[in-house]
Amino acid sequence: MLVAAAVCPCPPVLVPEVASGAAPELDGLRAAALDAVGVLAAARPDRLVVVGPAEQAGRGPHGQGAVGSFRGFGVDLDVSLGAAETPPERPLPPSLSVGAWLLARTDWADAPVEGLGVGEPLAGDRCAQVGREIAASAERVALLVMGDGSACRTVKAPGYYDERAEAFDAAVARALGAADTEALAGLDAELASELKASGRVCWQVLAGAAEGAGLRGELLREEAPYGVGYFVAAWS
Repeated sequence: MLVAAAVCPCPPVLVPEVASGAAPELDGLRAAALDAVGVLAAARPDRLVVVGPAEQAGRGPHGQGAVGSFRGFGVDLDVSLGAAETPPERPLPPSLSVGAWLLARTDWADAPVEGLGVGEPLAGDRCAQVGREIAASAERVALLVMGDGSACRTVKAPGYYDERAEAFDAAVARALGAADTEALAGLDAELASELKASGRVCWQVLAGAAEGAGLRGELLREEAPYGVGYFVAAWS
């Protein structure tokens, strides 16, 4: 069953080497994300699964030791999803690479870890089923859930300005802070897609995994520094 979850944003600029001179702008977000990962360690899970949005090539399971790279963002930096056990078959998608970087920063060694890349078009009911399957896979399961909110908060945002974005992000923040699985399960997939909210599928996987677990949530951070909604939450 699910015993803890950390929700973190997944922009590559969360990694200081990628952000370069802009790194201090995300210091608070970065610190909150590392605190959330600490909650996972405190829960003493038997298994940790990192869930993140992915394009076609990165979807599906990624075993422990899978490698991600930030070279596509101009930085000679590779990260590993936990200690390598077998040669990786394919690279991690960017969202899981950011998750692997967070785990490396906290010296994660508390449980075996693996990744799951989720396709952004996945329907909510299927997301919930995936979450339930993950929660049932071990006696004590923890989730590191990567994903961003709307990318339409300002005219300079990647998706330009959409007046619906702020309300969408506010609803997500409330749900994450309250560990409200029903609210997360009820997120409008079409609206999320129009607002370029990559985290929708992963939050709905979390909602399925947390059904009946009785977890309590805390919103540790909420920002939109580049017109994109970023959230950090801890469930325990």
